[in-house]
Amino acid sequence: MALTNDIIKQKLSEKFGDAVSNFDEPYGMLTFETPKENNLKLLQFLFEDADLKFQFLTDLCAVHYPEQTGRELAVVYHLHNLVDNVRLRLKIFTDINKPDIFTATKLFSSANWMERETYDFYGVNFIRHPNLKRILNVDEMDYFPLRKEFPLEDQTRTDKDDEMFGRGGTIW
Repeated sequence: MALTNDIIKQKLSEKFGDAVSNFDEPYGMLTFETPKENNLKLLQFLFEDADLKFQFLTDLCAVHYPEQTGRELAVVYHLHNLVDNVRLRLKIFTDINKPDIFTATKLFSSANWMERETYDFYGVNFIRHPNLKRILNVDEMDYFPLRKEFPLEDQTRTDKDDEMFGRGGTIW
């Protein structure tokens, strides 16, 4: 029997009930979320279940949603079942004032670098990470550059021509 999104959703719902929610399938990839307290239990279930076998962490990143109070930061896991060639996306939201999420490094060795990178750019604190420190930015930085906390450009500048940036003017 082929592993389908419906089977995955059913197994997750049976095991975790209401702790898994917001199921969606953009471009055919099953996407859902769980509270941050469940991330390791859910990841371990996806890894160890004999039918699911999501044992490859393709990517781990974050997204900043400044308009979602109490859920400003999302940690996104992309997992791959190499046997059945099925992928899924797991989202975990956290408050930007307490961005603590348990590390997945014991389950996926590749999470080490990806969690450090996510910490470096978004400030997500991965609890029990073996070496959580900046990896690409300088240690002296006291901010996280990929958060949407600063404007992308100076709105008071007068020395730029908006047409050069594709804003306004004639469309060719």
